[in-house]
Parts: sequence; structure tokens; C-alpha cells
Amino acid sequence: MARVAVLMAEGFEEGETLTIVDILRRAGAEVTTFGFCDDLFVKGMQNMYVKADEKFSDAVKDYDAIVLPGGRPGGANLCANPDVISMVQYFHDNDKYVCAMCSGTIVLSDAKVIDGVKVTGYTGYGEKLKGGIFTGALTESDQKIITSQGPATGYPFAFRIAQELGYDVSQLKERMLYNFARGK
Repeated sequence: MARVAVLMAEGFEEGETLTIVDILRRAGAEVTTFGFCDDLFVKGMQNMYVKADEKFSDAVKDYDAIVLPGGRPGGANLCANPDVISMVQYFHDNDKYVCAMCSGTIVLSDAKVIDGVKVTGYTGYGEKLKGGIFTGALTESDQKIITSQGPATGYPFAFRIAQELGYDVSQLKERMLYNFARGK
């Protein structure tokens, strides 16, 4: 079973974050949310408080993938935390999955892990994702870096992560009416 660490900084995008956690758990991954507050309650972008499973620590290093959702100021708060930058570099250097969407993708640029890597991100982020090869695709996966655009892309992003981690999500997509919603 793959282990996935999802980081929740204050201002995280609730729709992105909870969709990712939900789909990855349904796929069979062990998903743990990590917050940065002592009481574990993290205030999201839409003023919802969500309780993280654990406080951010070096325990994250034991996971197979790290996920950085976006949000305002969630993405900026992740970027401003040197421990997050170091953790992303650790995952990259140890050939583990680094996944980010929306404003969370900026962390990848600041951590200098996307040089020469195909990436995508929020509209207009092509210039912000320095070193990366911005494709503008809905989701992108290259060299264990998985990226996506924004709130509406949470489903394809989570399914892409699950697939990269070795899960067959074809039945899950059917059960969740994902293919129906996409007109297929």
C-alpha cells in the first residue's frame, strides 16, 4: 500500500485538498494529512477548519509521495516554510513522488526540483514555474513530479497520482461517475 502525505498550510484550498485525500483513500492508498498548527485545526481558504491527522514533522519522510495543494494563501504559506522546501527536496533526491497543484506548484520551483521537467499549474503560472517546461495540460507527470492546474482539476489530478502509484482506478472512476460527468 502506497503512503501519501498531504500538506495543509493555513489558506489551503479545501476543494482540492479534500478531493485528493478522498480519491486516494478510495483507491487504496494510506493517506495522512499534515498540518502546521499545534491543535491540528487548519483554516482553509474558504474559512473552513479541517483537522489534520498529524502535525508536520520528519515522519513525512517515511511516505512514498508528498502532495502540495494550492489555495490562497496556502501555496504561499507552503513556499514560506523552509522545512517544506527541504522536505520537497528530500522527496526529489530520494526518487519519491512530488505532487502539487494550483499555487502549490510554486513550491516546486522554489525547491528547484523542476529543472527540465514538464509541469503544469494555474493559469498564468508558466512564468512562475522557473526551470520547468510549462505545458498547460490538465495534469502532467514527468520524472515523478505530478502537477495540475487548479480547483476543478482535483479529480483528474488525484486519479493521476493513484495511477502513478500503481493503482487501477478504472472501476473507481465508474463508481464515482467520473467518466459520466466527463461525457464518456
